[in-house]
Amino acid sequence: MVVPSPSAADRRWLLLLGVGAGGCLGTAARASIAQAFPVLPGSFPWATLAVNLCGALALGFLLGRLALWPDRGAYRAVRLTVGTGFLGGFTTYSTFVVESLLLGAEARWGTALLYVVITLIGGTAAAAVGFLAFSWRGDSSQGKGEPIS
Repeated sequence: MVVPSPSAADRRWLLLLGVGAGGCLGTAARASIAQAFPVLPGSFPWATLAVNLCGALALGFLLGRLALWPDRGAYRAVRLTVGTGFLGGFTTYSTFVVESLLLGAEARWGTALLYVVITLIGGTAAAAVGFLAFSWRGDSSQGKGEPIS
């Protein structure tokens, strides 16, 4: 028996389902970290900073690895499910902004500025390090291997 391959519309729905499932898992992971390490009034938002920097690094690794192949098929599904879904749900720009404003509302302007700078520059650097990790290894050790079918 031959199983027909899914239509383009079916594939789009499967990709959306993957993004949604990844987003649910990423959000649950972030919420668990936020519950385990709550930000108390007057304290620095270490948990959000760590989540955002780790998420940026992980996204850099993922995209650096997937850049070795065309963005289609299983590679696209992994990028969307893990990158857009899980890591998009795991990281949080809105919480970062609110926490920055709360630090300012507490007249902790230096801390607020430090938080913004570390998050923006650190996140960009973490993503770049993750992405470039595969470039530094050279062609012979990148292990392109066989494409996923």
